[in-house]
Amino acid sequence: MTTLRILLIIVFLLTGVFSFSQYRLDSLLDKIDPEKWSASIERKAEQLQEKIIASSLKTLGKLQKHEEKIYRRMLATKDSLQAKIALGDIKNKYKSLKNKIENPPIPGAAKQYIPKLDTLTTSLKFLEQNGITGKVQDALAKTELLQGKFQQAEEIKKFIRERRQQLKVQLENLGLVKELKKFNKEVYYYSAQIKEYRELLKDSRKAERKAIELLSKTKLFQDFMRKNSMIASLFRFPSDPNDPATLANLAGLQTRVQVNTLIQQQIASGGPGAMDQFRQNMQSAQSEIDKLKNKISQFDGGSSDDVMPEGFKPNDQKTKSFWKRLEYGANIQTQKATNFFPVISDVGLSLGYKLNNKSIIGIGASYKLGWGQGWNHIKFTNEGAGLRSYIDWKLKGGFWISGGYEMNYRTAFNSLSILQDRSAWQQSGLLGASKVLNVKSKFFKKTKLQLLWDFLSYQQVPRTQPVIFRVGYNF
Repeated sequence: MTTLRILLIIVFLLTGVFSFSQYRLDSLLDKIDPEKWSASIERKAEQLQEKIIASSLKTLGKLQKHEEKIYRRMLATKDSLQAKIALGDIKNKYKSLKNKIENPPIPGAAKQYIPKLDTLTTSLKFLEQNGITGKVQDALAKTELLQGKFQQAEEIKKFIRERRQQLKVQLENLGLVKELKKFNKEVYYYSAQIKEYRELLKDSRKAERKAIELLSKTKLFQDFMRKNSMIASLFRFPSDPNDPATLANLAGLQTRVQVNTLIQQQIASGGPGAMDQFRQNMQSAQSEIDKLKNKISQFDGGSSDDVMPEGFKPNDQKTKSFWKRLEYGANIQTQKATNFFPVISDVGLSLGYKLNNKSIIGIGASYKLGWGQGWNHIKFTNEGAGLRSYIDWKLKGGFWISGGYEMNYRTAFNSLSILQDRSAWQQSGLLGASKVLNVKSKFFKKTKLQLLWDFLSYQQVPRTQPVIFRVGYNF
């Protein structure tokens, strides 16, 4: 009777723990909305897949054309027969790679570890195991395909590095090493582009971050992550420290206190130079740890072993999407009252496009707001409008050389139809300097001060001020 009673109590306790855990999980799923979250992950994974495929095909096409050009030049040399054979062989290799990147990757072929993607995939597997299907399964399939595409990209990088090395040997013998520079540039930009796609995985929305955060706080998910994530297959994760099996495995190992005590005893018995020797050993150990970190960083795609062509300055904007190369701005300038004009504030908006790290071109528009003749005569009026184009070139630090061409309507108006009179618009040619200040502000991080000279102002009737000072903000 006693044994039966004990068994019933154990069953009751286990049932209670399971019910409580299931209650907490159900409560958590109500907060994160798995369907909506999974749909968001699915869209992101699909978009990145398309980007990887497009970028890979584009790079392979450029490299193939350039390599074929190199081999055609080699046909005129004494090794023409060898070059002809190599030309046909390389066409087949590039074709094989293109077919591979266009087709779905082989399941389970992924070997590289991408932290964010591992977290997303394991989270979706956790939801699937707990009975959440539908969009979760679709998103899981997309993330696994994305992992395969990243692996295919690594294989392409490996292939083109090998091709570069082979070409280097051949071109050095023929005195055509310069032909390798364009090849190296394409290899560099492809690696940088794939790295940029990996970084895009980290740009998660608020709902996605909240879902991962809530899941990570539950013991059920922590245990699942410890056993089923990709990193768990690469490294042995520590088990629950309160698990009896874990305690048994740790039995006999030295504790931190014991290690510290042993170090102090060894230093004390080593004499005056023992501490210096200990510091040297620690520095040597730290150096080895740094080497291991660098290897892990390379494994994670954090660094690249691609050759930087001599004299080549990479354009960091080239690997970014169109929208990320846009720069939004606003500026204002104020003119004092004259016999012809009231106090006017010229408010402008601009949209710039970053050509490279040092050059920005853009367009904009402005509105001239009249305030009246002074504090005693305040009156709001429409004093004009303007269309702008500009170019900024970075000089050094936060200093830029600025130029622009503008068309300004400087007459008061009451109707937009009046602005259609082209003869009333005046031209302005601007040249000057800008200084960008990094301000510690959430909205106005980049304050832009401009001092410009309007060299066409002397032709305007009535003549306007030739020197213009503007204060702007870039976003």
